[in-house]
Amino acid sequence: MPGTTPPVRLALVGAGLRGLTYARHAVAGGAGTVVALAEPDPRRRAAAAAEFAVPEERVFPGWRELAAAGRSADAAVIATQDREHTGPAVALAGLGHHLLLEKPMATTEPEAAAITEAARRAGVMLAVCHVLRHTPYTRTLKDLLDSGRIGRLVSVQHLEPVGWWHHAHSFVRGNWRRQDTSAPMLLTKSCHDIDWLVHVLGELPDRVSSFGSLTHFRTEDTPPGATARCLDCPLEPGCPYSAKRLYLGCLGDPDDEFWPLSAVTADHTERGVLDALRTGPYGRCVYACDNDVVDHQVVAMEFPSGATCSFTMSAFTPMAQRRTQLLGTHGFVDGDGRRLRVVDFRDGSETVTDTAAESVAETVADPLTGTDTTAEDGHGGGDEALTDAFLTAVATGDRSLLRSTGEESLATHRVVWAAEEARTTGRVVRVRQGEADRAGGLS
Repeated sequence: MPGTTPPVRLALVGAGLRGLTYARHAVAGGAGTVVALAEPDPRRRAAAAAEFAVPEERVFPGWRELAAAGRSADAAVIATQDREHTGPAVALAGLGHHLLLEKPMATTEPEAAAITEAARRAGVMLAVCHVLRHTPYTRTLKDLLDSGRIGRLVSVQHLEPVGWWHHAHSFVRGNWRRQDTSAPMLLTKSCHDIDWLVHVLGELPDRVSSFGSLTHFRTEDTPPGATARCLDCPLEPGCPYSAKRLYLGCLGDPDDEFWPLSAVTADHTERGVLDALRTGPYGRCVYACDNDVVDHQVVAMEFPSGATCSFTMSAFTPMAQRRTQLLGTHGFVDGDGRRLRVVDFRDGSETVTDTAAESVAETVADPLTGTDTTAEDGHGGGDEALTDAFLTAVATGDRSLLRSTGEESLATHRVVWAAEEARTTGRVVRVRQGEADRAGGLS
C-alpha cells in the first residue's frame, strides 16, 4: 500500500502497550500515520507525542477533549482500559472515524451493543481486535476444515495456557485483577478464544455451561512465613511468583522491557524496578492482593449442527500458544498455534503443516522457562495482520478485508456473557441471538 495511497490518518486513544503495538506497526509499514493523540497519563502522553511527532495542538489528556476538537483523522485506534471503550468509540464513530477497537468491545452487553449501533448508524467500519482470526495459522486451519479434509467437524477441545507468571502479572497484581474495575477473566482474556472457536466452527453455539473459580491466589493459600511484599519475604527465592525474579529478569531485553516491565515502571534500571516493587502493586505477594477473577475456567458449548466444544483457560501452565484438537468424521487435527498435524481416517496417513513461514511474529523463549513460544505482543502475527487489513480496508473502502464485523464481535461477546451467567448460576444457558447477529452472518 505505501506509495500507492496516502497513509491512513490515525487518532490514537490510549497510548499503553496495546495502543502502541498497533500504532507502531501502522507507522513502521508506512500505511498509517498518527495525527492525534489522547492519553491521560502525562508521561505516556509526552512519550507517544514525541515518538509519532504529533503536533501539540492535537495532543489531548483524554478522549473527550479529542472528540470536542472535531474529526481529526480517518480512523481511531481505541486502546483505553476496558471500561472506558464505550465513550470514545461512540463519540468518534459519530464524527466519522473508522474504529480499530481493542478487545473486549466493552464490559457490558448494552455498551457493546451501543458501540455496534453507533458504527452502523455512522456507516463506519468497526474492527474489534480479535487478532487470532488474522493469523496464518488460523487461515490455514479454516481452509482445511472448510475443504472437508476431516469430514464433518464433531468435537473440539481447546486450551488457553495463560502462564503462571503472566496470570500473576496481569490478573492478580495487574489491571485486570478485579471484576468491578475491569471485567470477568473470560471476557478480558478469553473472549479471543471464544470468538476464535466460533469462527473456526462457523456457527454460534445454542447452549453453554461453565465452571471455574479463584482457587489459589487467595489469602488462605498464603505460605507460612510469607510477607505482604516480595522484597521483604524470606520465601521469595523459592516462590514461583517472585516479582523480584520476574521483573529484574526483564532488564536488558527490549521485548521484555516493553512487556511486561513497562506496566511496572518506566525506569528500566535495577533501582527503578526495586523502587516500583517496594511501593507499587506489582511488588505485592500474590496471596495478599485484592484480586477476585478466576484462575481457571472451563466452558462447554453445544452448536446447532450437533458439534460440541470444550474450552479450558488455566493460570497453571507455562505461557504458550493455544492448543486445539479438532475431531471430525473422517480425520483429526492437532494444532499448537504453529503446526497442524492431520490424521486421515480413510488411509491412516499423517501430515504436518508448519504455518510459521507465513507469520511475521518471531518464536522466542519464555523469559522464565526457556520454552519456545510466540511473542505475546504479536499473537502469532495476528496483531500485524489485523492492523494491515484494517488500514487497507480504510484506504480502499473494502470492508471484506476485515475477517469479522461489529455484529459478529457482538455475537461472540454474547457467548462469553452467557458462559459467565452459566458459571455464576450453575445453569445451562441458551445464547441470546439478536436480529443484528442473524443479519451479520459468520465469516
